[in-house]
Amino acid sequence: MTKEFAVPPVDFAGGSTAGANFQQRRVPTAPFQPPRPSSVSSSIPFMSFDAASAAASTPAGPFGGTIASSSSFGGGGYASFEDEEPLLDELGIRPDQIWKKTRSILNPFRINKTVHKDSDLSGPIFLYLALCLFQLLAGKIQFGVILGWVVVSSIFLYIVFNMLAGRNGNLNLHTCTSLVGYSLLPVVMLSAVSLFVPQGAGPVRFVIAAAFVLWATRACSNLVVSLADGGEEHRGLISYACFLIYTLFTLLVIF
Repeated sequence: MTKEFAVPPVDFAGGSTAGANFQQRRVPTAPFQPPRPSSVSSSIPFMSFDAASAAASTPAGPFGGTIASSSSFGGGGYASFEDEEPLLDELGIRPDQIWKKTRSILNPFRINKTVHKDSDLSGPIFLYLALCLFQLLAGKIQFGVILGWVVVSSIFLYIVFNMLAGRNGNLNLHTCTSLVGYSLLPVVMLSAVSLFVPQGAGPVRFVIAAAFVLWATRACSNLVVSLADGGEEHRGLISYACFLIYTLFTLLVIF
C-alpha cells in the first residue's frame, strides 16, 4: 500500500512574483551604526590627563569622594624614594662606626671602649678580606683557613671567658666575634709589611711579628676586660687566650 505526500508545485519559469521576492532578498542592508551626538558636548565628562593639572588638583573618586595620594597618608602610606633609608643602613653597615672602631685599635694603650659596645660583623669581615688579599699577594691562598680560624677563635674566647666568669659572664658570641675581628688589624698590617721584608731576614721577621702579636693581644684583652663584667680579675688568663689566638694568625703570615 503506497502513501502519497502533498508536494507544493515548483515554478521553474521564474515568474514575476518569485523574481520580486528574489530581488527583495538580495538587497543588502547597511550595518548598524550608533547614533552620533548632535553637538560636541555630551553627557560623559571629559577627564584631562595633564600631569601638571593632575598634580595640582586631587582627582575625585567613583563614589563622589576624593582619592588620597601617597603623601596624604603620612607614615602609613607608600613611601617615596626620598624617604627610604640608604642601602648601607638597611644592611647594618655604618662606615663611620667601622672607622671609629678601627682607629681605636691603632693605640693599644688608650682604646675607646664606648665605640665597641655595639658589636657588628661588617668591620671584621672587611679586615678578614683584607688579610686574605695580602696573603694572596704573597702567593698564599688561605681564604678558608683564615675564616675557619676566625670562627674557632671566637668560640674559644667565648668559652674561656664564660668558664672564668661563671654565671656572671655577660659576653656573648657575637661580641666575641666582633672583638676578635677588629683586633685582627695588627695582623693585617703585619701581612702588608711582610710583603716588603725579604724571606732571608728570619730574625727580623720574627721580631716584627712578635711586636704585632703583642699589639693585637693587648688590644683584644683590654676590650674584653672593659666590656665584660668581672673580667678585670681574670685579665692574665684572658690575655693568654688572646695571645694564642693571634699567634696562630701570625704563623700563617710569616711561614
